[in-house]
Amino acid sequence: MKNKNDWLLPVGLLVLTILPLLGSADRLLQLWRGAVTAENARFFAFSGSTIAHIVSSNVFSILGALQFSGGIRRKIPGYHRQVGRVLTVCGLVAGSTGVWMTLFYPRAMGDDVLLFWFRLVFSILMIVATTQGYLAIRRRDIVQHRVWMMRGYAICIGSGTQAVVHFPWLLVAGKPDEFARALLLGAGWAINLGIAEWIIRRHTPSRPKPKATPGPSPVPK
Repeated sequence: MKNKNDWLLPVGLLVLTILPLLGSADRLLQLWRGAVTAENARFFAFSGSTIAHIVSSNVFSILGALQFSGGIRRKIPGYHRQVGRVLTVCGLVAGSTGVWMTLFYPRAMGDDVLLFWFRLVFSILMIVATTQGYLAIRRRDIVQHRVWMMRGYAICIGSGTQAVVHFPWLLVAGKPDEFARALLLGAGWAINLGIAEWIIRRHTPSRPKPKATPGPSPVPK
């Protein structure tokens, strides 16, 4: 049962990334073929950033899911550490290219100002989480390393949750307008971070409070 439970979470996370992975593969295929359309022309203008963002995000999503498997850590000593180095680079690249694409790519039809700020904020949070995770493990603070990397991973797989929250909306209300689309995309990131914070608060041991330093003994009069 223990071995089975070791794979439940990683497999569930990998399933969540399937739709974004297929979408990313389609985008890369468009770039490779040079199939420029009015919808994707902005990605061709800075294709290097687009490719870097797609590759780094998907590598982070897939390898990051496997980091949650205790079975892999037990069977392959050193795996978690080596993959963690790759994830640190991918997290920083994904966040940095996310900021770049948000600031300098032409805005697509259907993207409003609210979505602009969602993308900018969560891209910056991705950089912060990855950096804090790296700094924590450098000072051997494993607890904080896990906390921050979990937050970074939650942001990275936001696209999977965005697809999930879009589905019922499409069934009930049809295609969302600009404002509704921004809220649905923002909800994907917010839901993931909310779940991550709930898990962190439930399973992260609280730090012991520092003992009070006793004051000087009163001098008898």
